[in-house]
Amino acid sequence: MMPQRSRKIANVRAKCGLLAALCVLSGCSVFRPTPIPRGSLIEADDYNQLIPGTSTRADAVDLLGSATTKGAFDDNTWIYISMATYLRPIDFPGIKKQQVVVLKFGGNGTLESLRTLSRRDARPVAMISQVTPTPGTSINILQQILGNVGRYNPMQNMMGGGSTSGNGMMGNNSGPGHFGSGNTL
Repeated sequence: MMPQRSRKIANVRAKCGLLAALCVLSGCSVFRPTPIPRGSLIEADDYNQLIPGTSTRADAVDLLGSATTKGAFDDNTWIYISMATYLRPIDFPGIKKQQVVVLKFGGNGTLESLRTLSRRDARPVAMISQVTPTPGTSINILQQILGNVGRYNPMQNMMGGGSTSGNGMMGNNSGPGHFGSGNTL
């Protein structure tokens, strides 16, 4: 025999628990990331109509459209890339589905081979932390010695308050190669 007030509190707690469970379960489907299609949206029905040995480049363009890219060293290799991504908070987009169709044509324009690649065929590529040197960014000991010739002026801070331009008595002698004016009075 529970008092009336305890029954009401238990009833409210049960209803709140049920409401919280429904919110959590409904939130799972509401907040699921929406796939974003990218690239050439190609279907298996389309590229399965291409027959190696008989299909031509014109047939490929009619069925699949223009290629996403062509081979780097061979214009006879056409690549169609299709991908479905989804957004991830504070991260790069995730890949839900990825498909690559590679068409190789012969010199006469007929299809020689057709390959499909999925995400399982991908190879991860890691970035390296090394820096590529560029010309002119590093100097050798000879360039350091010759680069300082003419820059030293022991008198520049004695007159004019250290200023080498404008109203100073020494004149403007800043920068390398000021034609010997840095060491004169």
